[in-house]
Amino acid sequence: MRTLRIAAGVEAASLVVLLGNLLTTHTPAVSTLAGPLHGTAYLVVIATTWPLPAAARSGARWLAVIPGVGGLLALRRIRDRPLGGN
Repeated sequence: MRTLRIAAGVEAASLVVLLGNLLTTHTPAVSTLAGPLHGTAYLVVIATTWPLPAAARSGARWLAVIPGVGGLLALRRIRDRPLGGN
């Protein structure tokens, strides 16, 4: 869960940086650094969410696939779902 929390935060923050850069100066160096960081965080979110049993029960697996905010949505869904029961 710690890895998922970190990757979800990095995914969302890097998206904000990329969009901010796009709307303001559009500096190529920022895109060069933040783009791969965002992509890697996105893949880590998916890879860490998919094997979690709580993610399967709560539907968080499919939320994790949403680019940008999917990790945060999946974390919220997993955290709000009780561990036991159906």
